[in-house]
Amino acid sequence: MDVLPDRWAPVWALQTPVAELAVRALVLYFGILLLLRLMPRRTGGELGTMDLVMILLVTEAATHSLGGYSTLGDGLFVIVTVMLIDYGVNALSYRWAWFERLFAAPPLPLVVDGKLQRRNMRREFITEDELRAELRAHDIEDLADVERAYVEPEGEITFLTRKRSDGDAQGAAGP
Repeated sequence: MDVLPDRWAPVWALQTPVAELAVRALVLYFGILLLLRLMPRRTGGELGTMDLVMILLVTEAATHSLGGYSTLGDGLFVIVTVMLIDYGVNALSYRWAWFERLFAAPPLPLVVDGKLQRRNMRREFITEDELRAELRAHDIEDLADVERAYVEPEGEITFLTRKRSDGDAQGAAGP
């Protein structure tokens, strides 16, 4: 029983035209990036069950839309292409702020001067209970102590607290 192929060259050969593989990877990368930019950010920067299911489904759909590979060469070429695109997007985002704004949403205020910004909370699907749980997780007892709270582009919630009257400054609280 032969487990290994007799000839290795066909295993690594590219069967799909290189330009087609590159265009598929490019379109899919920026398409998913754009769709994720339009989605609400989630709190805590953690993956919930629904988020994980969505990522798995996107991955499965991406696999099929990139083409059914019959060689390792095709698959490796697409992986390298996606990695290069990602590197390029990160480099351009670092160099030019306008480019970063295309793909990363700015921090969105959830609390301003101790007052909930309910419109922004609705937009991000963050309930008051979730926000209060984050306050407790950051050892903040009262919403009135919060000068500003933001949902960051990655989905985490950060807090800027007021200085306490007893001279004990709490400063910024983060994850």
